[in-house]
Amino acid sequence: MAALGKIRSKGALLVGVIGLALFAFIAEEAFRSCDSTKAESSQQIGEVLGKKVNVQEFQALVDEYTNVIKVTQGNENFTDEQHNQIKDMVWQTYVQNRIVADEAEKIGLTVTDAEMQDILNKGTNPMLLQTPFVNQQTGRFDANQLKKFLAEYKTMQTSNPQMAEQYQAIYKFWMFIEKTLRNELLAQKLQVLFAGSTLSNQVSAKLAFNDENQESDAQLVSFAYSTINDKDVEATESELKAKYEQLKLRFAQSVESRDIKFVDFQVLPSTADRTALNKTFAAYTEEMKNAADPAEVVRKSVSLIPYLGIPQTKEAFPIDIAEKLDSIAVGSVMGPVENKIDNTLNVIRLMAKAQMPDSVEVRAIQVVGATQEAANKSADSIYTALQAGADFETVAKKYSQTGEKAWITSAQYQNAPSMDKSMKAYVEALNTLAVNEIKKIEMPQGSIILQVTDRKAMKDKYTVAVIKKTIDFSKDTYSAAFNKFSQFVSENQTLDAMEKNAAKYGFKMQERQNIVNSEHYVANVRGTRDAMKWLFDAEVGEISPLYECGNNDHLLVLALTKVNDKGFRSLDDVRVKEYVRQEVLKDKKAEKLVAKLNGVNSVNAAKAKGGKVSEVKQVTFAAPVFVQETGASEPALSGAISSTAKGKFSAVPVKGNAGVYMFQVQNKTTRPVKFDAKEYEQKQIQNALRYTSNFMNELYFKANVVDNRYLFF
Repeated sequence: MAALGKIRSKGALLVGVIGLALFAFIAEEAFRSCDSTKAESSQQIGEVLGKKVNVQEFQALVDEYTNVIKVTQGNENFTDEQHNQIKDMVWQTYVQNRIVADEAEKIGLTVTDAEMQDILNKGTNPMLLQTPFVNQQTGRFDANQLKKFLAEYKTMQTSNPQMAEQYQAIYKFWMFIEKTLRNELLAQKLQVLFAGSTLSNQVSAKLAFNDENQESDAQLVSFAYSTINDKDVEATESELKAKYEQLKLRFAQSVESRDIKFVDFQVLPSTADRTALNKTFAAYTEEMKNAADPAEVVRKSVSLIPYLGIPQTKEAFPIDIAEKLDSIAVGSVMGPVENKIDNTLNVIRLMAKAQMPDSVEVRAIQVVGATQEAANKSADSIYTALQAGADFETVAKKYSQTGEKAWITSAQYQNAPSMDKSMKAYVEALNTLAVNEIKKIEMPQGSIILQVTDRKAMKDKYTVAVIKKTIDFSKDTYSAAFNKFSQFVSENQTLDAMEKNAAKYGFKMQERQNIVNSEHYVANVRGTRDAMKWLFDAEVGEISPLYECGNNDHLLVLALTKVNDKGFRSLDDVRVKEYVRQEVLKDKKAEKLVAKLNGVNSVNAAKAKGGKVSEVKQVTFAAPVFVQETGASEPALSGAISSTAKGKFSAVPVKGNAGVYMFQVQNKTTRPVKFDAKEYEQKQIQNALRYTSNFMNELYFKANVVDNRYLFF
């Protein structure tokens, strides 16, 4: 009781202590929650229809698509531009698939397994023809080959994990194809559903036929707007506002953009730098001439093109190297040769040239063992059995393999960054073995028994050693340029100062408008992701830090001049106002010209008013007339001429894009084409499909897409 009394006597203090403890606990959890939310937010690459897109999720999709390109094109190395193209393609596809899936879910639209199986059974979808499951005899996708592969892959995962790993790239490739086919079919069904709301009938088909095939010849009199000086017409503020409201939809902007002024300075090699490089290349040339094997010379030079020591087609080399191969004698050296397009010096030695197959059909058995000796012993046994007439596929199955035939093209191996001795032996076998010849090739972890079963597409192949190096600047040259640019930036910390003093330093002030954050480079200079981050976090008038970018050869500084918000550009925007002003002036000029032509009722009378006379022939309602005198396409004129009877003069002047026109129809004919109602109804349905494909643009605007990829890539 005494203890209880003591607790009660300290009640207020105890409540306070407990309250503080509870607050500390809650605050700690709140901070944890904030940290967690902040961390999660920092990993969000974008948003579509309110769903956040995590950077890991997006990278997985990029890796998936990259694997597809590797499988289909045999390309293992990608340039920065190619990486960016892949990321753009993945993002655009992801956004479209999310939008389509959302719309489809609302109306209960799905793709069934039966529909997918029907596509596989037909085997005509272009995407299926890019897979390894194409029947070489029919040229069509073979669903049975796919089923066989999937069954074997599933079995190998438990019976032969090593072989399953080798099959994994193709398995992932197929999973991508299947997913893409489903998404493609769902989008098509949604598009057809939209198009189905536009119907065709014989009456509309007949009208469409007439629009295409009823032709008119006319004598045209043109009065170009350019004949009236802009100073002779005036656009008032109220007229500008009215025209802006009329044209407002033209100024819609789906994302925020920013305008900049900037100085970009590219560091170039000095005369001394070029002299030193020429001396180095003279030495390379002599070494290439005297080397029995040029591999070490190329390696030491750190050439941009590795020496593989295998026969390669011209496609394996840059264009400037490929176009010289036929002009070099075998065993000789060409160079040094400068290529101004890629800014390199080059030395080329042609080691050998021969006609070899570009495509080889092969089958193989991989042999492994507890030791290399055991693997070789098994390989010798298999090789002997096959030479004695044993069935290849039967032997392969004893080693849990299929022994199936597969086509290998030059492109799949000739762009490798390097090639070891065993791989060279494999490639040599592909190029030189006769049909049905068998060879055993020792590999680092076992052996391969290889049989060539067919060869086709004979091409010239070249074994070439190339030293290609960029004509680069020295450290001293870069240091001098950096110091000069750094001084310019530090002494000019306002836009006015930069514009005033850039020329004094030998620099040029440039301008870029409407930069969006989905662009990969600022000012078309590589390696400017940090500058892009700064740009979309800066305030108008701010000057950026100095950025070293490009291929470590550009110095860049930016000034943010304007932020163009998402939505409609206002009339205060200089570019919008000028566009609207020109439209108002065009209207005013048209009014003047129409008033001038009041009462004109013949070509001669119109000509007397200063018009230029010309002939326009085969005018149809379905296509705009191009008027040579004004240099413009005029849809309104096509409609007016088509609706005017033969021999009649235009009742009123026609206001066009570049002028006002009057005309007299001289002749009307119908092309000798038979009307087919079903054909034209189908054409109209196809047109409807084409028009309704634009529904994706509308859905995109409503999807509230947020693209923050620039923060990560």
